[in-house]
Amino acid sequence: MVKITRSDERHHANFGWLDTHWHFSFDSYYDPENTNWGALRVFNDDTVEPGQGFGTHPHRDMEIVTYVLSGELEHQDSHGHRGVVHPGEVQVMSAGTGIMHSEYNHSKENPVHFIQLWILPRIRGLKPRWEQRRFSRDQRAGKLLPVVSGGDLPGTLAIDQDAQIYVSALASGQEVVHTSKAGRQAYLFVTEGSVEVNGARLSAGDQARIADETKLKILSQQGAELMLLDLPAQR
Repeated sequence: MVKITRSDERHHANFGWLDTHWHFSFDSYYDPENTNWGALRVFNDDTVEPGQGFGTHPHRDMEIVTYVLSGELEHQDSHGHRGVVHPGEVQVMSAGTGIMHSEYNHSKENPVHFIQLWILPRIRGLKPRWEQRRFSRDQRAGKLLPVVSGGDLPGTLAIDQDAQIYVSALASGQEVVHTSKAGRQAYLFVTEGSVEVNGARLSAGDQARIADETKLKILSQQGAELMLLDLPAQR
């Protein structure tokens, strides 16, 4: 099963300083029929204006992953971590027993466009943790590059969940194949260009919620950038 949600079908809100698309029930957008996909609880596609951002706020018992598409995102938290996330870099924050943090556009001139997703942890009450790493476009060119895992894939940032996150940059006509175990779910988001996944076409901003498909064939129709999540089944 490949269920597609088109870009213009996502919940959209523009607050002036923040232009956002929320893929799941979040904040002021409430939909009890759209709260998660497997262990994936939040998937937000955010653009923040120069010098603006999210003031200090709390999180608890959530694995939060941020992937910057363009611009620069500055992070600070109550455990003394501070960093600027650049395009292609991935940041992981395990909120655990509780953490306060803020996120701002580091630039005073250019907007920052990023994906932030929240994954439910396996264990509650862990010690908060933060980490970020750069992954180049060359590393993800022509393949599915694993950037986040439960700690079982070399070279990835670790979260407390049996989930994997891949990024890919495909030239026109390139194909990649992902194989997962039976009973798993997948989530595909196209950030640029267009692809076919098992025959279903997706363009930039489109998402696919995938179940009962152990092999995914992803064919680029034109130059494409995408994220793919391999997730535990619905919970």
